[in-house]
Amino acid sequence: MNQSFKRCLVTSALPYANGPIHIGHLAGVYIPADTYARYLRLRGYDVLHICGSDEHGIPITIKARQMGITPQDVVDKYHAIIKEAFSGFGIQFDIYSRTSSAAHRQTAADFFSELYKKGKFILKTTQQYYDEETGQFLADRYIRGKCPVCAKDGAYGDQCEHCGSALNPTDLIEPHSAISGGQLKLKPTSHWYLPLNEYQEWLRQWILDEHSDWKANVLGQCRSWLDAGLQPRAVSRDLDWGISVPVEGAEGKVLYVWFDAPIGYISNTKELLPDTWQQYWQSPDTRLVHFIGKDNIVFHCIIFPAMLKAHGGFILPDNVPANEFLNLENEKISTSKNWAVWLHDYLADFAGKQDVLRYALAVNMPETKDNNFTWRDFQDRANNELVAILGNFINRAMTLVHKHFEGRVPPAGVLAPIDRQALAEIAVAKGGVEEAIENFCFREALKAAMNLARAGNKYLADTEPWREIKTNAERTQTLLYTALQIAAALAVMLQPFLPFTAQKLQAMLRLPSSALQWDTLDNPCLLPEGSPLAAPELLFEKITDEQVAAQLHKLECQREQNLAAP
Repeated sequence: MNQSFKRCLVTSALPYANGPIHIGHLAGVYIPADTYARYLRLRGYDVLHICGSDEHGIPITIKARQMGITPQDVVDKYHAIIKEAFSGFGIQFDIYSRTSSAAHRQTAADFFSELYKKGKFILKTTQQYYDEETGQFLADRYIRGKCPVCAKDGAYGDQCEHCGSALNPTDLIEPHSAISGGQLKLKPTSHWYLPLNEYQEWLRQWILDEHSDWKANVLGQCRSWLDAGLQPRAVSRDLDWGISVPVEGAEGKVLYVWFDAPIGYISNTKELLPDTWQQYWQSPDTRLVHFIGKDNIVFHCIIFPAMLKAHGGFILPDNVPANEFLNLENEKISTSKNWAVWLHDYLADFAGKQDVLRYALAVNMPETKDNNFTWRDFQDRANNELVAILGNFINRAMTLVHKHFEGRVPPAGVLAPIDRQALAEIAVAKGGVEEAIENFCFREALKAAMNLARAGNKYLADTEPWREIKTNAERTQTLLYTALQIAAALAVMLQPFLPFTAQKLQAMLRLPSSALQWDTLDNPCLLPEGSPLAAPELLFEKITDEQVAAQLHKLECQREQNLAAP
């Protein structure tokens, strides 16, 4: 960790409030962000973790039309579902707000006005397709037609998914509205554009030269955009749902959602800390880290930094550790096709097992390539790792202490080399977690922490305190004293990864709050001799074949419902 930073501002991508969130979102963005923020807090850093619902744009209006309600009704519904799901999984935000808030509307409008006054925009009039039946200009994705390259029907206004060709809406043969199905008419419309081309050379140096330590997937996508040449990008659009463009004569135009949404990080911080928000956004000794999925790389590494540069006075992101995508049962997760494991469904089906999913997603996190989630792997991770390794170690140590030593930490006695070696594993695991997390390698970090549980299990297997007690009670005291110190270290070390489990273990060991800091791991003996322990409880239960079968059946039902839908 670069010690020159006094504080760290962590942002998580704003989830789009036109539906609930699924395991792909959790693995791609929110588990790594939460793990990182929790780790920094344990290290004693001044940390803010900022997020909120992204609530503007055409998909919201389409969802409202489909449901026969207002756009505000749509975002109110899904904002509540998303916020509750995050809370259920222990994702700790200092604030979880929304882009439909009054604070955000004012902040985004002020941001646009500042750029407008500085002459940072260009005004362009272009011909765009207009859906006369719905009375609106359409975004590229809502224009469908026949591909001019492969002649297949159903191409989008920006791409043909059949042949992969990049398209413009005017390239399509027989274009029509994907919303109403009606024919389209080209009409002139004027919008403000941010000339990204003017920031091309600055971005190339800032990203490729000054941040060459960023993840390879992030640098690769940025280099691709920069090599292709950046173009001016519209910051407004014709729509009645969104933040009105604060310019006289701009009636019926709102800020484009890609421009409006990242400003939400700033507005949410201002909402949380109205008097001191500048420390986190304008002080050079603050570190800004964006956690996102790979589909958001261009917005957070090119467009938002260009916006901040144009405005002036803001710090720029120090790192953007974007993850790849998570597939489900060997197929791409799809919200529209309902091929997903929704977080609110999981919380209902697996009450009290939030950490089991956090673990399964963290050890299979798509850090460098797309990865795959299967219910069988979920079961294997739960039963063969959480139950058999971590849970088994804690249960054996706690049960033996309660059975033979009245539930109190036994005296240390004389430590033999095997005991000292076991305690030395705490420092090894601590160093491994630190190095991995600070390089945004969360899978390796969790592996390092679990290796301490593996070392604890091996220590008990090698020393067999359940046999030793029959002939040498004094030696058994030392063995269980050592095992409990490893358990206490795990109670601290697992906090960023498995917060519910760590809390349960802390309560069982009755660890004082003063021990729940990262630096306490430098002391291999966190539990004083003679201190009382609470009654042991199982940390995890096995996932049954029946539970897995039920989830696979639910997925197949979702698939059948989708195929039967019009």
